[in-house]
Amino acid sequence: MYAWESIQKAVDYIEEHLAEDTPMEELAGIASLSMFYFQRLFVRLVKKPVREYIKLRRLANASKALEDKKSRIIDIALKYGFNSHETFSRAFKDAYGFTPAQYRDNPVLLNNFNKPDLLLGYVMVDEGVPLISDGLVLEINRRILAEPLCFVGVKDYVRMDWHKPDGKVTGVDEPGATWARFHQVQHKIQGYPNGRNLGMSYGGDAPKGYFTYFAGKETVPQHSYDDFDSIQLPAGAYVVCGFEAENFEELVTNIIYKAGNFTGSWLKKHNIACGNYMPELYFPVKDVAYMEMWYPVVENTKLEDSK
Repeated sequence: MYAWESIQKAVDYIEEHLAEDTPMEELAGIASLSMFYFQRLFVRLVKKPVREYIKLRRLANASKALEDKKSRIIDIALKYGFNSHETFSRAFKDAYGFTPAQYRDNPVLLNNFNKPDLLLGYVMVDEGVPLISDGLVLEINRRILAEPLCFVGVKDYVRMDWHKPDGKVTGVDEPGATWARFHQVQHKIQGYPNGRNLGMSYGGDAPKGYFTYFAGKETVPQHSYDDFDSIQLPAGAYVVCGFEAENFEELVTNIIYKAGNFTGSWLKKHNIACGNYMPELYFPVKDVAYMEMWYPVVENTKLEDSK
């Protein structure tokens, strides 16, 4: 058994028993490792100490439970392994910057620490071969975009140290706030019937310490809107990772991070260097949530951004 398989067994057990105070010795036994090597390998592969990881996973589940205002905060705290309202509130504020009560009164989109799927860091697949693992179905292909794609929407500046696209940081999901703003005004934008939506991180004219995040819909080149921002996705060569999930919420929270981490490893393994922007294309399909992440090769680095 590989080291990552041993730690994954412990991670899976933790997820199924989040509210329980499982002794460290028991987790080490589940992983078939000594206490010393279990804790050491856990930090190396999961990027957090065991107890901190458990706390962050409890908070991730508790934050979703807080959306139901019929449940008392103390009941949610106890359900997810916190022994008091005060302990829960302190941990929540440390992770997200505000208390559970403040979050419930003024809900925002959150970044949560996701349960890792360690297999994705160690198993490679060929182009065009689907990979299925822990609720994720993805496929990587190379693609040539012959003509630019045009999108109209809104953009915001996001602090780099507040958002890391790896599923291992907590706080407010600022790109999610950009999407919320776009959804409020998208009816004013004439897009293609059944056209795709685009989310994209790039430098643009963002000040130092920030990046630009754009959310918009696919339009024809002739359409222009003075009140909105526009982007052309350049023609050129891309590596495209397409993936799906059972629902949209799972797609844009847990699955997108797993797919991004896997594709990063895949690109490195295949010695492919990519440009400094990453488009996320969301497709209007039925019965399943589907999106693609497009990675431009190094020759394809110029991005047109206008208003």
